[in-house]
Amino acid sequence: MGYFFTSESVSEGHPDKVSDQISDAVLDEILRYDPSSKVACETLVTTGLVVVAGEIRTNSYVEIQDIARRVIDKIGYNKSEYQFDAQSCGVLSALHGQSNDIYMGVGREKPEEQGAGDQGMMFGFATNETENYMPLTIDLAHLLLKELAAIRRQGKQMKYLRPDAKSQVTVEYENGWKPLRIDTIVISTQHDDFIRPADDSEEAQREADERMVDKIEADVLNILIPRVKRKLPAKLRKLFDQDMKIFVNPTGKFVIGGPHGDTGVTGRKIIVDTYGGRGAHGGGAFSGKDSSKVDRSAAYAARHIAKNMVAAGLCDQALVQIAYAIGIAEPVGFYVNTEGTGHAKDSHGKILSDAAIAEKIRNMVDLRPYAIVKRFGLTNPIFEETASYGHFGRQPEVKPVEVFYKDKETFSKDKKTYKNVEFFGWEKLDLVEDLRKEFSI
Repeated sequence: MGYFFTSESVSEGHPDKVSDQISDAVLDEILRYDPSSKVACETLVTTGLVVVAGEIRTNSYVEIQDIARRVIDKIGYNKSEYQFDAQSCGVLSALHGQSNDIYMGVGREKPEEQGAGDQGMMFGFATNETENYMPLTIDLAHLLLKELAAIRRQGKQMKYLRPDAKSQVTVEYENGWKPLRIDTIVISTQHDDFIRPADDSEEAQREADERMVDKIEADVLNILIPRVKRKLPAKLRKLFDQDMKIFVNPTGKFVIGGPHGDTGVTGRKIIVDTYGGRGAHGGGAFSGKDSSKVDRSAAYAARHIAKNMVAAGLCDQALVQIAYAIGIAEPVGFYVNTEGTGHAKDSHGKILSDAAIAEKIRNMVDLRPYAIVKRFGLTNPIFEETASYGHFGRQPEVKPVEVFYKDKETFSKDKKTYKNVEFFGWEKLDLVEDLRKEFSI
């Protein structure tokens, strides 16, 4: 008997994630016009209504209604029966200017001296239990919902699916976070009322509801789970065994969902956004915030360091903390915890302490906000994609995006201006060789 750990994920149609995606879409659109913009955008969604509020400093103007409706339609809320749909919902904007008191801490004559946009501590985490250096529980929870969304969009199977869904995965571990087996999977998915009762009696309604749940459960077992397993390496497919428990819509039917079922607010799924409860979290949310807010940019930098540490062989898992004071460029704290899995040794062959590792890495990596922003290209419109299925464990890639300004990095095509930008740059393994050299691995 090992020990058990659980993580959850939510789909892009979950009301809190709808809010996150709208907030990051607003941020992206503003950066598309003015990369130097400062944005703190919050969104609330409920039955038939979107409220966008926050503080912005920018030289651009964007149409909030258009952005919100585009995101909602892309997610799949485009039918009036959902009681929250892209064409008919109200969209209210309560955005206003950024406080000059806050801007004093960020703005500098020399960009490299830019101070942190707020105080706080940010964490990054990595582990070697998966190929993308994420905890297995959150990685599987995300994958289940990404595949469920893919099935919904393809429209060939499980045609009753609606956008709102949640997943939860419990893994049994042994011998220091070695995955032994998947113990439990929970899937709750919104769906059409696709089996109607024979009459108005409670018994007929109960029978119809039970038939719907049975159908969804069978489809999860026979369609969703096999698709997920095909995307996994062989060593992880073996973790699915005959004793694994699967619960599908355990409360019964789930027709009323999305923002009509629950009010959504930006920043309420920070553990889904990060490591599923492994490691730690400083408390600050990501979505809707430009990169001067170290809640976001420093969390990306901490993940980058932790992932490269594990990939370089310094340790099997790593927790990294970076702390800042508002208006101060250099971090006030830097902490590393390898949780007893370190492999780096000193000149006498003894395992290096975490403090010694932290000191070396702190001298290797520039952690001023300006340096982080420049390293990962965080003034580019790259954030809407981060707002569902986690900010970490994703595949870095370079893609052209449309922008409405011109500089030496932009180019024109079809009478539009584009820029090649890197998405999820904090997931790159570009520190591995430097770390191996520094620690003689």
